Amino acid sequence: MIIAGSFEYTIEKDYREAFTEEDFTNRFSDILAKYDFIVGDWGYGQLRLKGFYDDQNTKATFDTKIGTFQDYLYEYCNFGAAYFILKKGEAVKIQTEDPIVEKETPVEENTTEASLDIEAEQPVATDDETPTQQ
Repeated sequence: MIIAGSFEYTIEKDYREAFTEEDFTNRFSDILAKYDFIVGDWGYGQLRLKGFYDDQNTKATFDTKIGTFQDYLYEYCNFGAAYFILKKGEAVKIQTEDPIVEKETPVEENTTEASLDIEAEQPVATDDETPTQQ
């Protein structure tokens, strides 16, 4: 099973071991997700991808149905070129990670006994303005 775009694909045919997932995912474009089949063929060291519809699709033109795949192979691909056919499966829900949001804890006023002791040790001015300890 291969996941590309938001769909999973299965390999229907892999002639001469043409399929590599890395090359496919690098070359895949979202426009191909509308097709029922994706054909990939190698020519001059480059992977070419073409989409085809299922034969029962009434909105598809004759040339874009998978039944005409052999004609495409003979007319547009190099003789004996390595190719593969992928069939589109179910849509895959891609999980995105939610950003981690840390809650800020409110700063409480420090009213512990230790802080009260510090306040008690502060010098206090008397009538003659000389600070003394209480």
